[in-house]
Amino acid sequence: MMPYILFLLGLVLLIFGGDSMVRGAIPLAQRLKVSALFIGVVLVGFGTSTPELVASLFAVLGEQKAAGIAIGNVMGSNIANVLLVLGCTALLCPIKFPKAPFHRDALFLFLTIIGLDLVCYWGVLSRLTGLVFIALLAGYMGYTLATERQDSLEAPTMSLWRSLLLAVGGIIGTLLGAKMMVNNAVIIAQHWGVSDTVIGLTVIAIGTSLPELISSIMAGLHKNNSMVIGNIVGSNIYNAFFILGVVALVCPITVPGDMTASAFVMTGTVLLFILSGYRKVISRPMGALFLVLYAAYLISLGNPS
Repeated sequence: MMPYILFLLGLVLLIFGGDSMVRGAIPLAQRLKVSALFIGVVLVGFGTSTPELVASLFAVLGEQKAAGIAIGNVMGSNIANVLLVLGCTALLCPIKFPKAPFHRDALFLFLTIIGLDLVCYWGVLSRLTGLVFIALLAGYMGYTLATERQDSLEAPTMSLWRSLLLAVGGIIGTLLGAKMMVNNAVIIAQHWGVSDTVIGLTVIAIGTSLPELISSIMAGLHKNNSMVIGNIVGSNIYNAFFILGVVALVCPITVPGDMTASAFVMTGTVLLFILSGYRKVISRPMGALFLVLYAAYLISLGNPS
């Protein structure tokens, strides 16, 4: 019974952590006089990408030097962030896009996808490429901060330290909750005779996206659409440029040839997200479509023929 209890405890920690993160991030944005979109991109997006960073580093530093896991983890997470996370969030509460700042972030998001496609085309993720990725990310963050403007005129509802403690503590809570859920879900699945392949395509693939999923749902329930979009934009940008940049600096890798199909799916998924931004809303029917597409993607992974 212990794996079941720990799984449920992880779920509770995940939910409360996501709620705490959002409740702390909103007044933090107000006090720092920046938009919720910026906080979503910088604080929430970066924080929830930690599982992908750890998984990718372990993959390339392990005995097997699993470059495919490192690259595939980033691509799979970017796909899940759009189709799974936004799909679930939009089903609960339709998502309205923020105004002008999204166009700025969407442009850079598109640049990260081009960077990943080029890496797959070249077949090598070198230290020089990793350095370029990190430099581009630093430039983007500097430009974003310099051009940022507050999107809310409401007065802060709590002190700086309390809001920062809630936001950071919430991120830690979601990460720990996700880890507890994934680890014990694997044990439960193995107990019921589920194959490793199915576990990898479902539990592990979705597990690293749980922090983004819960934080986006909580932000949506709090009617903070800017933070939902910022979370997805930030996570996808960090996944591409920061995680792969760090991985390349630590251990340059050769990109497996079978990554081309996933790169194509990821590019199409991110473009769908950007086009949705120009429609200004992701409705419930669109959210359902996202989930159907994600299910089709998982099925195609299990049946490559």
